Amino acid sequence: MINSYNFGKMVIDGKKYSSDLIIFQEVVWDSWWRNKGHELCIADIKQAVEDFTPSTIVVGTGKFGMMKILPETEEYLKSQNINLIVQKSENAALTYNKLFNSEKVLGAFHLTC
Repeated sequence: MINSYNFGKMVIDGKKYSSDLIIFQEVVWDSWWRNKGHELCIADIKQAVEDFTPSTIVVGTGKFGMMKILPETEEYLKSQNINLIVQKSENAALTYNKLFNSEKVLGAFHLTC
């Protein structure tokens, strides 16, 4: 579970992270980096989708919502029957926590802008 989010920092199960990350259950992929910094493309999340087979992906687009989801990424997730929720990172962290116990939710978080 996510304990807190502030600009550039997220605390998960008591451990601090300061780089973008993907989380699924107890697994944290820190130092997650996208092909194009403020765009989420298929290649950025495909491995996580294949490894974890989530039913929902919550994307935190940063404190100010600067990261954008490419249309082809949305279509890919739709083709995989994955529900996509896109919010600024603070709200996305809350949403991730709400869904944590009820479904297979994956979180992909941009921690800064």
